[in-house]
Amino acid sequence: MAASTSEELPFPFINVPGLPNFRDLGGVPYPIPTQPGKTIKRGLIFRSSEPSKVTTDGIQQLRDLGIKKVYDLRSLDEIKKDAEGGERQVKEWEGAERVFVPVWRDQDFSPGALALRFKQYSDESERGFLEAYKNILLAASSNDKPYEKILAHLTSSDDPAPILMHCTAGKDRTGVLCALILSLCGVDDEAVVAEYHLTDTGLKSRHQELMDFLMRDPSLAGNRAGAWRMISANPRNMQVHLNWIRENYGSVEKCVVDLGIITTEGIAQLKRNLIVDETTHSS
Repeated sequence: MAASTSEELPFPFINVPGLPNFRDLGGVPYPIPTQPGKTIKRGLIFRSSEPSKVTTDGIQQLRDLGIKKVYDLRSLDEIKKDAEGGERQVKEWEGAERVFVPVWRDQDFSPGALALRFKQYSDESERGFLEAYKNILLAASSNDKPYEKILAHLTSSDDPAPILMHCTAGKDRTGVLCALILSLCGVDDEAVVAEYHLTDTGLKSRHQELMDFLMRDPSLAGNRAGAWRMISANPRNMQVHLNWIRENYGSVEKCVVDLGIITTEGIAQLKRNLIVDETTHSS
C-alpha cells in the first residue's frame, strides 16, 4: 500500500493522484460487534469517484494495490456528458478490466441530476435522500443488476481479486452498495454511516465544482445551503435508508435476498471472504 505523507488523508484514504475519494472499505475502523477481534479485510474492496483524471503515477499505485476489475456504476448519459469537451474521458489501463455495470443505463443519476430529480434533496429533512436511495437500491436489483454482478465477483472464489467501484462522485450509488456489504458482514450502523460520511472528506477537492454545477440551476438560485445538502454525505442520510430497509424487509440480509442481489449462500461466502482477524491489519 502507498506510503502516507503528512499532506495525505489518513487511512482508510489512500492518496492516488488524480483520483478523489479513493479509499479502502476494510480495516480496523470497521469492527464486527458480534465477532470480537474481527474486522473487514483490507486491500480487497476500494471505492472512489470516477477515475478519468487519474495520473500515470496514480495508475501505477492502482496496479500496486492489485486491482483487477474497475466497476463503473454510471449511466451512458453521464459518461457522455463527462466526456464532452475532452474533460473527463473514460480511463482504462493495462492490467485492470473496466466493467460497465450501470444502475441506470440511460439516465443521468450523478449527484447533480439526483438533486434535480428529487427536489427534497435540498430540504433539511432526509426525505429526498430516502427516496433517492430507495430508487437506487431497487434499480440496482433489476435492469443490468450491477450490485449482483459486483457481489458475484466478491463471492466467486475464496480469494477474489481486488476491485475498485465508482459512480460519478463515489457517494450515492457506490455508498448504498458499500453500506450493504458492511451491514451483511455484521458491521454496526454507527460504523456503516461513519464510513459513508467519509465521502465529505474524500470529495473535498471536488466540492466547488459540484456546487458550481448545482447553483447554475434556477431552482437553487441563492440556496447554497440546499445545494450543499445535495452533495454532502450526512450520516443521517444513510441511517434513514438502513432504517427503511429494515422496516420494509425485516433485515438487510432478507432485503438483498428478496431483491435477488445475492443468495443466502452468497452472503455466507461474502463473510468468509471479507471477515478477518483484527491482528491481520495491526501494522
